Amino acid sequence: MSALEEARSFLSGYKGRRLRIMEVCGTHTHEIARDGIRNILSPDIELISGPGCPVCVTPAGYIDEAVLLALDKGCTITTFGDLVRVPGSEKSLADARREDARIQVVYSPVDAVSYAREHPDEQVVFLSVGFETTTPSECLAVQEADREGISNFSLLTANKTMPEAYLAMKDSTDAFLYPGHVHAITGTSICEDFRDRYQISGVIAGFTPEELVVAIALCVKGLIKGQPFVINAYPRVVRPEGSPKAVSLIEKYMEPVDAVWRGIGEIKGSGLALREEYAAFDARKKFSLPVIEGRDNPACRCGEVLQGKCSSTECPLFGKVCTPEHPVGACMVSSEGACSAFYLYRRK
Repeated sequence: MSALEEARSFLSGYKGRRLRIMEVCGTHTHEIARDGIRNILSPDIELISGPGCPVCVTPAGYIDEAVLLALDKGCTITTFGDLVRVPGSEKSLADARREDARIQVVYSPVDAVSYAREHPDEQVVFLSVGFETTTPSECLAVQEADREGISNFSLLTANKTMPEAYLAMKDSTDAFLYPGHVHAITGTSICEDFRDRYQISGVIAGFTPEELVVAIALCVKGLIKGQPFVINAYPRVVRPEGSPKAVSLIEKYMEPVDAVWRGIGEIKGSGLALREEYAAFDARKKFSLPVIEGRDNPACRCGEVLQGKCSSTECPLFGKVCTPEHPVGACMVSSEGACSAFYLYRRK
């Protein structure tokens, strides 16, 4: 019997106390839904979504800042496509575009630098959203713009880090499926430290159906033993030391700050902002942006979905008022959002 067959048989036959396992990563959420993995699990094993979709946890106030930069400051906003339709308090970037704002979808932060180089008469702002996985590329963009003296480029940062989110979510789950891409950057020491200090358990998982099923089985087996554990089930990508060069790059250009997560609130030390020596590339300072609190739609339950307090299908807006074509919440907009996954793969 292969490792996959053994894991599948074990998970479908499990009988014991009810277990809640949080798949933190939005990509994990989509792969689990697309491959119908929940269908092979015992009724005593529940997979819940977590706050690992960067677009989903970006607060409404951040979108409001971007809209203000586009409409009031005349900036060209460069961004990944997912952010264009994310709702702010009153408008999305798609709404701003309909009012003749310049909104350019790019594939990388370096593409935004290239756009700034080619359009020296425009103030170009890149919407810097993401976790440890994408933050190094945004630091590289600042490095390139600084080296070339490109003064019409800046970042509007909403970068976040996962460790503080694990701590914030630890009472919502029995164990985590840790995101493999994040820990390819940070390594395994954070998970091991949390195991020792806070008795937080988890398995670092890959992204294929086989890797996910095996990781879930390892999680359940670890929970049965009753001792805190960390298992790296993605060793072909995740090394104990992570990527020291990427970590060093982040530390050179950015520093920890408190950050607001959509639907969750402020998590101390969970954000990243440009260091003072790179303030010329900080859009908030460059354009003297006011503090904007932002307002979420009170009917949307994205915040509860992101904390594992309810499933997407329990939101009264899901599939009715809120669909991928007409999203009310960020979890339905993003390609990594839980609501998007449940909507797209409902039949599975």
